[in-house]
Amino acid sequence: MTSEEKPHSVLVVDVGGTHVKILATGQTAERKLPSGKSLTAARMVSMVKRAARDWSYDRVSVGYPGPVIGGRPIHEPCNLGSGWVGFNFRKAFGHPVKVVNDAAMQALGGYRRGRMLFLGLGTGLGSALIVDGVIEPMELAHLPYKHGKTYEDFLGLHGLKKSGKKKWRRHVLAVAQKFKDALEADYVVLGGGNAKKLKKIPQGMHLGNNANAFPGGFRLWAAHAERRV
Repeated sequence: MTSEEKPHSVLVVDVGGTHVKILATGQTAERKLPSGKSLTAARMVSMVKRAARDWSYDRVSVGYPGPVIGGRPIHEPCNLGSGWVGFNFRKAFGHPVKVVNDAAMQALGGYRRGRMLFLGLGTGLGSALIVDGVIEPMELAHLPYKHGKTYEDFLGLHGLKKSGKKKWRRHVLAVAQKFKDALEADYVVLGGGNAKKLKKIPQGMHLGNNANAFPGGFRLWAAHAERRV
């Protein structure tokens, strides 16, 4: 195997509203850093580099909690600090960086085959569609749903607290089935931190796991992954 053929060593950074979680190739335990309203892009990179200083990596994958086009965030995040749009991640990390929507990265980590719809049930509502290995991040959260409110208003954390678990579960499964039919998905993966609050999962739907963000981040740098992002 030549030096050009050696697999990359990747640092995966999953940016959330409560924590930033990191894991590198060859490591078995993730590291968790505090996030929140004051977390700027520059501060995130500084914290991550310090926390991963004893890890070896030559590529970085960043899961960003907002829309990303062409590998760049296009809006500042709602639940973090500012300075993300236009930030030079490659220069800050000192390595090549791929930035993708966090739901898309988690979706890629849980993808197996065919047409898969991913819905991330967390503080908000993340979504992505993968068709034959090609990933398409989506922004379904802010589409109108009921009573002048959006899908995120019902399926996000605010909806869970307002409606209670029982009614929230009904909304989640009804919306998942609606999108599954509309997008002709073979199956739906329900991920995100609140997915564990679901009970009976109908046929054609599966529970995901927040930890899928890490294999998704590693897959971004696989030799065959260029067509996916």
